[in-house]
Formats: sequence, structure tokens, C-alpha cells
Amino acid sequence: MLGVRGRARAADAGVGPVKLLFEQNLSPRLPARLADRFPGSDHVDPLGLAAVDDAEVWEFALRGGFAMVTKDEDFGQMGVLRGSPPKVLWLLLGNCSTAQVEALLRDRFADIMAFDCDPNVGVLALG
Repeated sequence: MLGVRGRARAADAGVGPVKLLFEQNLSPRLPARLADRFPGSDHVDPLGLAAVDDAEVWEFALRGGFAMVTKDEDFGQMGVLRGSPPKVLWLLLGNCSTAQVEALLRDRFADIMAFDCDPNVGVLALG
């Protein structure tokens, strides 16, 4: 199956699933905790993107082939207005622990992979 812009998705090519970029309101420990399911994922903090505006983070995700993971309504709206890539996983969890975010992403792994491969959908709300 082909993904956005005609490129084969990593999962289809046997390379691995989607890379996630976690925004500043989520724990910087998440990429390491989810490395078995989402290898190559990162967080804005170690990349020096925690204090930049949302548009710069968006462009970084686009250039790096990441899907954004956010609790921020602004990224969700950007995904709706701009379309994808990058894709946006919008977490509708409110105040919660890192373990709860990790559990949600693990529980919804199949849905996330299907979303990543669907060129017609740019935002997936999870909660």
C-alpha cells in the first residue's frame, strides 16, 4: 500500500512503524518507553524545539517524516486546516500520567498504523 505522496510506508516495507514526534506538553520519556512499537520517535526537548512556535515544530515533523503527537488543540487544528503530512495524533486525555499516554498509544497501535497508511485522513483523535 502506498502512503502520502506515493511513498511506501515503513510498515508496508517491513522497516517499522511510524515515527512519532512528541510535543512539549508530553513527557520526554515517551520516545524511549515506546521505542519497541514506534522506533525512531523523538521529543521536541532534546531537539531544541520546545520553545519554538508551532509552525516550526510542524515543519520539522514534515521534513523528518514524523507524525505529531499532541495534547494541544492548536496542532489538531493545524492538521485539519493544512492537511497532512505531517499526520497528527491528537490526545484527548486531559491531565494524565505518562503511563496513561503510553498505554493509550500501545492499545491503539493498530489504529495508529492504519491511520498512518490512510492518505485521506490527517488527524486522529485518541482518548
